[in-house]
Amino acid sequence: MGKNKYTVLSMFSGCGGMDKGFIDAGYEVLWANDLNKDACDTYRKNIGHIEEGDVCDVAVPLINDLDVLTAGFPCQPFSNAGSRKGTDDDRGNLYHQCLRFIRTLNPKVILFENVRGFLSFKNGDELLIETVCRELSELGYEVQFKLVKTSDYGVPQHRIRLIIVGTLQNVRLGHFSFPQLVKDVDLTLGATILDIPADAPNQSELMQLNPQAVLLGTFVPEGGSWKNIPTEHLPDRLKLIRDNMEKYRWPNFYRRFHRNEVAGTITAAFKPENAGVWHPVESRVFSVREIARIQTFPDDFIFYGANVKSRYAMIGNAVPPRLAQVLGEEIKVVLQGKTRKNRIVPVNSSSFDIAKKPVRPSDLPIFYDGPAVLATLA
Repeated sequence: MGKNKYTVLSMFSGCGGMDKGFIDAGYEVLWANDLNKDACDTYRKNIGHIEEGDVCDVAVPLINDLDVLTAGFPCQPFSNAGSRKGTDDDRGNLYHQCLRFIRTLNPKVILFENVRGFLSFKNGDELLIETVCRELSELGYEVQFKLVKTSDYGVPQHRIRLIIVGTLQNVRLGHFSFPQLVKDVDLTLGATILDIPADAPNQSELMQLNPQAVLLGTFVPEGGSWKNIPTEHLPDRLKLIRDNMEKYRWPNFYRRFHRNEVAGTITAAFKPENAGVWHPVESRVFSVREIARIQTFPDDFIFYGANVKSRYAMIGNAVPPRLAQVLGEEIKVVLQGKTRKNRIVPVNSSSFDIAKKPVRPSDLPIFYDGPAVLATLA
């Protein structure tokens, strides 16, 4: 018989998106940590205690028989929307702190979440994904990874993330399977945000944009983009890009998604030029509550912080709770010593050449089968 509640230790917890999902899946979060004060304030008022401070300075807590360790270590060093410095950015080496905790606590299951760009970074002579998989494997974990599109799991946005799962091999666990796709759910913006009451928490909170951005946004109709903005109103930089679209890879700025479309990725930066932040039918950007809905936070999860910008950022940085919940439910099956009969069987990394064929969400999960394999892909 399994536990009444399986246990979780949460690293880089942010405002609690991952933890909220695991709680909804029936887990107990024993310990959480983050450096961001505003995110920690939000976490405390919605979930409970969180250890605030730099993880590099935090002692590993004394927890026996830990079931799951989760970590969404900072993605900015690997993200197209971030610094792209990879391990040259100090934040890009924070996975070492995850390994420090893992060596001490020996959790049964590990769940890492990061951006797609993580797959393309090198760590010396090998890919960083190989480094992480190899080191987890050396600690006794069976490791697989997959790019997932969150809309495949009931999250109303086209957000793509890398999920790495490790299961300890010297205990009686089942084999992890990525969740089956969610079907027949209306994920459109209209179904997601248009019924929010005016007095809902955080609904009146809007990012204040510069006058030029506001002006440009007024020219974009529902379902449109910068292509609808008259050339004479574009800043000179965007005129140059429009004159040579092929050189700039056909960008699609100032996107206003239609109410019948699924939203694009909610980002921490919330830039009106690069992200689809405009409300489909009103002359404004999304409110804090609306982007929280798109990230699948419930309306009673209230966001706090020094200013509206910090609330946008913590939501954009969060793991969508619904994604975390479906992953947590699958991990629970593993912890019960079971394996799904309809399990999606991973392919071996030796048969998937990342260097020649980019990994896509439609691909099968990839099982790490040895350090000599992915090294050839670098």
